Amino acid sequence: MIQTADSAPAVGIIGGTGLTELEGLQITGEKSVSTPWGEPSAPLVTGMLSGVPVIFLARHGSPHRFPPHQVNYRANLWALRDAGVKTIIGVNAVGGIHAAMGPAQIVIPDQVVDYTWGRGHTYFEGDIEHVTHIDFTFPYTEALRLGLKAAALDENVHCVDFGVYAATQGPRLETSAEVRRMERDGCDLIGMTGMPEAALAAELGLDYACLALVVNWAAGKSDHIITMDEIQDAIDTGMAGVRAILARFIQQGYAPVGRP
Repeated sequence: MIQTADSAPAVGIIGGTGLTELEGLQITGEKSVSTPWGEPSAPLVTGMLSGVPVIFLARHGSPHRFPPHQVNYRANLWALRDAGVKTIIGVNAVGGIHAAMGPAQIVIPDQVVDYTWGRGHTYFEGDIEHVTHIDFTFPYTEALRLGLKAAALDENVHCVDFGVYAATQGPRLETSAEVRRMERDGCDLIGMTGMPEAALAAELGLDYACLALVVNWAAGKSDHIITMDEIQDAIDTGMAGVRAILARFIQQGYAPVGRP
């Protein structure tokens, strides 16, 4: 089971599109908090999942109201850290570029390319005493990625355990030319919320991994335009697998390893 020295929840789950609430979570409390970086997207929901304490945060708010470029990522990560969270799983809805990453496929990416701009992307700014650089060679905690993969295998949920996540600005979807450029850059899937979330977690020294659900082929990767009905169908089909992986992962337990 997951344990921490102060008995605080060790795992936080940030839910994105399609996961505004966590099925199976026995809610024990809900708290609105403030941070030096403003208000988080939603109250922190505490509860028990598979008998283990967790904290859940709806990335886009509850109800879903903050577009990707207006999410207060700094407040979200800070609030979770202050609540005692040491490990974070970010659930993201993405578009697929790689042939193995079609709609309803679950992906645990291992790298990221950041195409976003104008977002509050670091804690190291303003009135600081010295310039700080963090190592971001590996944006996701490998031990955490392996734990999610093991949980998927135990639940017989097929997942792809690699992939370069292209983080785009949004809220519009990409053009087919932009997708071709990202594919040339080595990207395998596209989302709008993977950054700066991963980098901020690294700045706070938190274990972090992305659990992505492909909800559509990226622009130009199918013979039709992308529709919201198509996206919703993929969410309805694939989110059960995401929930199963999360529940098994929490049940098995994960000891925070910390970043180098």
